[in-house]
Amino acid sequence: MSDGNFNRALLPSTPYRSGVRMGQQQTKAKAIDVLHQAMDQAEPPLSQEQKETISKYFEKELRLLP
Repeated sequence: MSDGNFNRALLPSTPYRSGVRMGQQQTKAKAIDVLHQAMDQAEPPLSQEQKETISKYFEKELRLLP
């Protein structure tokens, strides 16, 4: 009779969760790339210090997302 416990080694592997995480990381990396491109094309041009400040803030906010 089963007591509700089971051996996880007997379950099939599910790559779904790791695939979701990889997709999220790729999306965040693309968002950062697009931000850098937008800052490079900004009018009036942004100083390097402004770009760094915006980039740090953006990356900090992205880390808060699931």
